[in-house]
Amino acid sequence: MATTTRKPRVRDTTRLPDVLQFMQLLWAVIHGVERCSKRMTTQMGVTGTQRLVLRVVGLFPELSAGELATILKVHPSTLTGVLRRLTAQKLLQRVDDGRDRRRVVLRLTPRGTKLNAVHGGTVEASVGVALRGVAERDQNVTRRVLQRIAEHLDPPVSKQSVRAPQYGARVKRSSPRSRKRA
Repeated sequence: MATTTRKPRVRDTTRLPDVLQFMQLLWAVIHGVERCSKRMTTQMGVTGTQRLVLRVVGLFPELSAGELATILKVHPSTLTGVLRRLTAQKLLQRVDDGRDRRRVVLRLTPRGTKLNAVHGGTVEASVGVALRGVAERDQNVTRRVLQRIAEHLDPPVSKQSVRAPQYGARVKRSSPRSRKRA
């Protein structure tokens, strides 16, 4: 008895709610960036994130790690490992700021400068090609929408806000003795 391989049915995704259609596209972009980043690691020796750091430091030499984090819109601790790897690869160097010895700034090494000049096969190149032919007005609208989504995904934490416990996290409860009686 011969068996046939069934192809999965393709559903009409236009029937998804707008927010899910939008998320579907965001996930496609995220997946594409991750795949391109893996190719970059194989071909260039740096990830997409590391390449972005090199590009920004190349454009704005003498940045501190904190200033770089602000430009990239991430917490400084997020960059610690990235900067450590780029320094170990001799693509980036940390040097004392000539104006303030307490401050350390970032510079590209000659090797980092050479890698920074490569443009083909990068996430940046792919995004650049995709943006060609897109009207400036549409790019600005897209930028504003993405900014708004980013802000809602990672809202600022106020001192008064209380975070919900994570799934599986133990919640500290007061004992019956420590509760005040009404």
